[in-house]
Amino acid sequence: MKILLATDGSEHAEVAAKFLTRLDLSSSDEVTVLHVTNWVPFQDDMESHYKSLKYFKEQISPKILDASVNILKPVKAGITVAEEEGYPDLAIMDVAARYDTNLIVVGAKGIKGITSFFVGSVARSVAINSSKPVLVVNAPMEEMSGPIRILFATDGSDSAASTASLLASIPFPEDTELMIMNVVNSAISDIPERFFFEISDKIKEDVARARTAEFKMSKKIIDETRPYFSRRFKKIDSLTKIGDPSIEILDSAEILNADIIAVGCRGLKGIKGMLGSVSRRILSHARCSVLIGKTGAS
Repeated sequence: MKILLATDGSEHAEVAAKFLTRLDLSSSDEVTVLHVTNWVPFQDDMESHYKSLKYFKEQISPKILDASVNILKPVKAGITVAEEEGYPDLAIMDVAARYDTNLIVVGAKGIKGITSFFVGSVARSVAINSSKPVLVVNAPMEEMSGPIRILFATDGSDSAASTASLLASIPFPEDTELMIMNVVNSAISDIPERFFFEISDKIKEDVARARTAEFKMSKKIIDETRPYFSRRFKKIDSLTKIGDPSIEILDSAEILNADIIAVGCRGLKGIKGMLGSVSRRILSHARCSVLIGKTGAS
């Protein structure tokens, strides 16, 4: 597996590097540590001031890369470094495409990240616009212990299938726990239950039949997903919920104390890699790490 780890030297970037040490990476895997130097905020008419800033950043860049490389010393994968200039999000996506990366790994926030669970602008831009799968790591380093718990939300789409294939290819430890989740967005979910008593017996029967069919379909989606993981994970559970997908997924992740929520992009047709509304909400509000799979990604 080819992994691109983007770092800006921040604590969140180091957390992303630390996460990679939890994987069972082998000598056949490759990790490229990338630092992008961004000159744009430092435009100035004073040429000497600009040169001074440029020189300072050039001196700091190797130190930033070394910090992440040192964290990655325990891993068996081949480690290389890369430096680029430009807008960080665009450079990350360009390098990922150039290196034919299988997975981009970024910290949830950068240097100026606020103390909250909201994803920073660079991580968000890469997750939304990249044609490659993206793992946005959002977890305090001290909490990285014990089995990795993954909540994989599937709707049976091609996007979900691509994400399942990606999950099965990542070298997670043997004790990793996987929960396959499907959310039934029921046709009657927008009717408060207290009003059910006011409808006729005929409607109640129709509602019951619809609910039975919805759960049957949910089971089918989950059952069709299991083969992706049967040879990869020893502990696999399943979960069906009814309601708004983003709310149910986020709530379930909190209850399960998930380390990663994995979802497909499921965006607009014809726009490769573009995120749909559910994956955007999860990316914006999840307190844990989020893995965004991309349809057709190599």
